Amino acid sequence: MDFLAQTDNLVLAALMIISGMALFMPTLSTLMTGKGLSPTDATIWINRRKANVIDLRSEEDFKAGHLPNAKNLALESLDAGLKALKLDQKLPVVLIGRGSAHSQKAAKELRKLGFAEVGVLDGGIGAWQTSGLPLIK
Repeated sequence: MDFLAQTDNLVLAALMIISGMALFMPTLSTLMTGKGLSPTDATIWINRRKANVIDLRSEEDFKAGHLPNAKNLALESLDAGLKALKLDQKLPVVLIGRGSAHSQKAAKELRKLGFAEVGVLDGGIGAWQTSGLPLIK
């Protein structure tokens, strides 16, 4: 009990707890909302893990340029679109959307529908282009 009675030790213990929480928060956020993927990570998921790519942007934006083998689905009709595509729920899914909140909403929906692993392309199509990766037009 002498350890806790000293002010310096209490400050040190509080600092350890706060540091631990700061380290754990990104992991907790990822578990709750879906994994954020860099363009490199998304490429690895697509090429090595046979991930399905779902583009949540408008049809016009999709036609202007999209990732190879991407399927265009609107968030509003995501459930019906996924049933029509008959995707394997065991394979990972990479989502590309208008923005982070838009994609995270879709990621939550996919997990509710039983998809095991869902990732969101951080920075969207812009990050993909900036990385010099190919688009299909």
